[in-house]
Amino acid sequence: MKLSFGQHLQQKQVQTLSPRLIQSMEILQMPLTELQERIEQELSENPVLEMRADDPLAPKEDDPEASPTQDVNEKELVVDEAHNNADDFERLLNLDREMPEYFDDRPRTSINRVQEQGDRVHDLMANVVDRQDSLQEHLLHQLGELEIEEPIYRMCERIISSLAAANGGYLQSGLADLLPGNADTSQMELAQKALKIVQGLDPPGIAARDLKECLILQLSPDMPYYEELRVLILNHLEDLSDNRLPQISKSTGWSIDEINGVWDHLKKLNPKPAAAFADEMVPAVTPELWLELDEHGNYIVKMDEGPARNLYISQYYLKRIGSGKATPEEIEFIRRKVNAAQWLIESIQQRRSTLTRVAQAVIDYQHAFLEHGPEAIEPLKMQQIAEKVGVHLTTVSRAVDDKWIETPRGIYSLRKFFGGGTLADSGEDVAWDKVRIRLQEVVDKENKSDPLSDDEIVKHLKSLGLNVARRTVTKYRIKMGIPSSRQRRDWSKQK
Repeated sequence: MKLSFGQHLQQKQVQTLSPRLIQSMEILQMPLTELQERIEQELSENPVLEMRADDPLAPKEDDPEASPTQDVNEKELVVDEAHNNADDFERLLNLDREMPEYFDDRPRTSINRVQEQGDRVHDLMANVVDRQDSLQEHLLHQLGELEIEEPIYRMCERIISSLAAANGGYLQSGLADLLPGNADTSQMELAQKALKIVQGLDPPGIAARDLKECLILQLSPDMPYYEELRVLILNHLEDLSDNRLPQISKSTGWSIDEINGVWDHLKKLNPKPAAAFADEMVPAVTPELWLELDEHGNYIVKMDEGPARNLYISQYYLKRIGSGKATPEEIEFIRRKVNAAQWLIESIQQRRSTLTRVAQAVIDYQHAFLEHGPEAIEPLKMQQIAEKVGVHLTTVSRAVDDKWIETPRGIYSLRKFFGGGTLADSGEDVAWDKVRIRLQEVVDKENKSDPLSDDEIVKHLKSLGLNVARRTVTKYRIKMGIPSSRQRRDWSKQK
């Protein structure tokens, strides 16, 4: 093969994404809360984009006069970037006639905008939930009420600062790690006294170095089964975890019923004392889709447009550049801002159209689920919906990502309706959700004195017409939080 340097021409076809198409895909993937934040950001940065107050008399989506721009939903979002957007700019100047619902001839009133922002801040402050004390604050408040020597107090502070609510309030680092490298025996004794003080604070079990110490710290001599609890905690925690009650009975001489009685009291102790101080933010689920029944009994997908329905482009700026008084810099600035505002509005319209069509296709396919519940859900792949709607597979994936729909069966993520399955003896495809429901039913009905092994569960599912491998049963059993057969055994029912 001969290698040489030189210039040559090559023609090839390359697919590129315009900025407008990229924005459309990003907005399609956004959940409703993120979309609202994006709109707020655009309103604060783009003086051309405005939002009118909610009007209860405004025409609804069922009103044919409310959608003069239905073709906007389907038009290709492409802008000619190579010729300074001359044609697009001309189109923007005529948008007030083509799409009057998005334009307004009122000038931008910055005072009102400031007032609106102030109202939002005021509402936010009025609805802020009081912040609870952190774990460190809770412990330091108690420590401050004690009369202890200054060196011990400082060591207590150091111990408290090393605790974390996320791990239950355990002292993960040793006391030696909290002392200087050249610490002597007296300093270690001081640290041990400080640890004992911290472990005496609320919540009980705080600053323990392991689970056994944590549970022992929560015991008091006046508790029922105090001595028995100490024996179980110090010697038989692993046996309890594995449900080896006969072994505990042989070691202690207690009956199975006595062990179960002590175990019931042990379950009342808290293995993670500081869990209540952990900052666990549970994201709110906001369904932007819901279902309505039409006169024929069919479910129709409806969508909450949120603040997007009130967006419009102020005509004031278009009149400004048409007055002949605007400078070239002003014209260029207004052109860019109007263009950006229109891109956002059309991208939101495209999102609404795509999401509604995808959701409707999903609901039409999963009609049995709405009528009969989760056990009737059908196996469904995104490719099937993509082919039905006429979009790319990745478009369906973006459309259902973090989107929620309110159904007669409750609020569900759209992704809930997608999933594979297995083949029943009848040749019918069965969704994995139905397999999990049958698995739970088999376990609930088993004899707890002789629970079923995973192999036996496979045979029971086979008798129901479901062909499932043993490893699949084990996988879903663990995922569903169902213990092993040994852990499910009820020794009190043994003969």
